[in-house]
Amino acid sequence: MSIAKRIAAKRADQEREVVEVPEWGEEDNPLRLYFSPITARDMEKLQRKHPNFLTNVTLGAMVDVLIIKCEDEKGDPAFTLEDKPILMGETISVISKVFSAVFGGKTEEEHEKN
Repeated sequence: MSIAKRIAAKRADQEREVVEVPEWGEEDNPLRLYFSPITARDMEKLQRKHPNFLTNVTLGAMVDVLIIKCEDEKGDPAFTLEDKPILMGETISVISKVFSAVFGGKTEEEHEKN
């Protein structure tokens, strides 16, 4: 097996991470969004749409990350491009919390625990 195929097989076995979003949940049940790590392919896609993504992360780019990466429990996309206007209407704190979790940073709750 080639090195690239071993890498791909290992990536397929990685567990998805989850971020809980109480603001988007129902009653006492926060919405759980699942995601896998950002890949080079994801970055390529983002940088085509947002050329200065790494130096100037806009809210539109943050929302695009959510659309690209977030999944429901079954692994289906949580959002589509049709949802972008709705997501753009959400508060900055919620969008940035989910973006930070997906992009590898810590959520506000994790910062408070430390």
